Formats: sequence, C-alpha cells, structure tokens
Amino acid sequence: MRGTESPAMTFIADPWFYYAAIPAVMLVGLSKGGFAGGVGFVGVPLMSLVIGPVQAAAILLPILCVMDAAALWTWRGVYDRRLLIDMIPGSLAGIALGWLLAASVTVTMIRLVVGLVAFAFVARWLFLKLSRRGDRAAAPNRVAAAFWGAVSGFTSFVAHVGGPPYQVYALPLRLDPKILSGTTAIFFAVTNAVKLAPYFALGQFDAVNLATSAVLMPIAPLATLAGAWLVRRMRPDLFYALTYAAVALIALKLIYDAVVDLL
Repeated sequence: MRGTESPAMTFIADPWFYYAAIPAVMLVGLSKGGFAGGVGFVGVPLMSLVIGPVQAAAILLPILCVMDAAALWTWRGVYDRRLLIDMIPGSLAGIALGWLLAASVTVTMIRLVVGLVAFAFVARWLFLKLSRRGDRAAAPNRVAAAFWGAVSGFTSFVAHVGGPPYQVYALPLRLDPKILSGTTAIFFAVTNAVKLAPYFALGQFDAVNLATSAVLMPIAPLATLAGAWLVRRMRPDLFYALTYAAVALIALKLIYDAVVDLL
C-alpha cells in the first residue's frame, strides 16, 4: 500500500486506507479520553487491514502523542500519584527491553501472551463478581505495579498493546473513573513520548508515515475529548462493566489474531 502515493504526494492517498484509518483513530481517541478502557487496541489491527502492521504502528504513534496531550489537558489535576510512581519506572524498563529485543520478538507471540493474560484477568474478575467479591478494591502493591508496568511498557513498544497489562493492575484498585482516566492519561503520555526516540532510531518514521499521521491528526483531539465527555457522564458501575467487557473483547481478538498467524 506504500506505493499508492504519487511523487508529488508524500502521504498515503488510497481511499481504502482512510476507510480503515479514520474509524481506527476515532476508537483510539475515545479510549484515550477514558471511555471503555482498552478499545484503543483496535487501532493497529484496523489499519493493518490495508497496510502492514509496522507501518500502521509508526503512523499511529505521533497521533497517540497528540491524543495524550488532549487527554492530559482534559484530565489535568485528576490522578492517583502513587499509581504513577509505582508503575512508570517499570514501564520505562519495559520500553528499554522492547527496544533491545525489537529484532527478535514477534508481534504474534506478544499478542498471544497479552491476550491470554487479559482473558484470564477478566475471567477472574467475573468469578469474583458472581461470588459477590468483585467489587472489593484491591490494595496497592508496588511489586505488582512495577511488574505490570514493565509488561505494559514492553507490549506497548512492540505492538501498541500496553492497555491490557496496565489494566490488570489498575482496574482492581477500583479508583473513581475520573481519577483512573486521568492517571491512565499520564501513564501512557509518558510511555508514548519515551517510545518516540527508539522508533526514530529504528527508522520507522519516514516522510510518508509522518505526512499520513498529519492528515489524520485533526481527528485525534476531537475523539479524545468525546471519550472524556462520556466518562464524566457515566456511572462508575457502568464504566467498569464496559471497561472489563472491552478488555475481554480485546483479549479474544488478540488470541484469534495470534492463532491465525501461527497456523
């Protein structure tokens, strides 16, 4: 699909690309705004229907950074300080590991592992919910936070799938939806900003990818603000039910894609 641009046009011009990319950016933006937690994962898979997944990830990363800026402004001053202190160092370590192993780790295996972990996480929550223990808030745990922060940073770097590992730790804390959304915005703003340097070093930002990112960029803040608007008007119980449902769907999609690739 990279050959669809003309010599006078540096961005992707194929209309089929935008039929996939525009909905992808809108869904990612809603997720960045805090709505339905991890639905932003669908961004790269949707765009990968018409271009390669590596190019899709490279085009999406600058857009993610703009969305992060919109989310930071929207949720300014609303966050859980301890969660960030406990998870961000692990995320940075995970990004560094992903950079070191970029040439040897396959996206397929990352998808399979993350999908299985996320599915087990949702299944455990559902079991606790049915046994009337699912609404109890978990106690903060620095070791667990560092571990899941590292997994999130690693999978975010390799495949832009940092949401489910982050949620494995963050969701059971049962924070207020607004505080969770603000904390998540800061966590992934830091993660994505740090990813820019290694992505550049690996040669994933060329003129075509950056120009295509710029074409899609105006959608980013609007979709992010729409997601925040929905969160502010949603009951906490509905917010968590939708978020867990989104993580379950993401887990199944990750597992399905991985199995198809392996067969």
